[in-house]
Amino acid sequence: MHHCIGIDRRHSVERIAETIREYDPDIVALQEVEVNHKRSARIHQPSRIADLLRMDYHYHPPRIRQGAGFGNAVLSKHNMRSVHCGLLPTVSFVNLQQRGAVWASVELDGHHVQIVNTHFGLLGPERKVQAHEVCGLNWLDHPDCRTKPRILCGDFNTIPGSDTYRILEGTLKDAQHIAGNPKVRTWPSYLPMLRYDHVFVGRGVQPRKLDVPKTQRTRVSSDHLPVLMDFSLSDPLHG
Repeated sequence: MHHCIGIDRRHSVERIAETIREYDPDIVALQEVEVNHKRSARIHQPSRIADLLRMDYHYHPPRIRQGAGFGNAVLSKHNMRSVHCGLLPTVSFVNLQQRGAVWASVELDGHHVQIVNTHFGLLGPERKVQAHEVCGLNWLDHPDCRTKPRILCGDFNTIPGSDTYRILEGTLKDAQHIAGNPKVRTWPSYLPMLRYDHVFVGRGVQPRKLDVPKTQRTRVSSDHLPVLMDFSLSDPLHG
């Protein structure tokens, strides 16, 4: 959500909340969320957005500088608990911005859906090690995750067919290929040229429709377009 600063350079938490409210989602996954940063008026953005939407939230800032946090958040109107949040590995030969992920369990229709929301790095080698980590025992392959409906989503800074993408698709399925247009693009919002933002699903999650809304508001609110998924649930061990 580009720390609530749109491509018009206007900072507005309310505009982000209005953009989300228009689609009435059960679960929201946000990247580039700030807390106590001067450029965003020292607002605790995840708390403010959750209040405006009347949702609960879990937030993890992998980058903290001078008391200001920058990271990822999961929000929901349903019962939700934080399972795990943490830093993702990077490459050792260059000093890069720290990346992380947040894992929340959301109760929907009697199922405990595991949501892993992340934001990968800018370099190919970095993204590959982060993809392997997310697919490993600390996250998607954890016993508390792999036996339940799983959704991995976020800004992966990578396109379909890349090495990073193939690592992720080796564990989960790209929901765009199941229920959307795999050629859709999400970045930059005003003239989308690349699909950096993905939703991957495991057994027990059946995408029904995937959409990337292109409206005046979504084009200006952030530098990325949002991704919407409508889905149904079943037991991943039997469904």
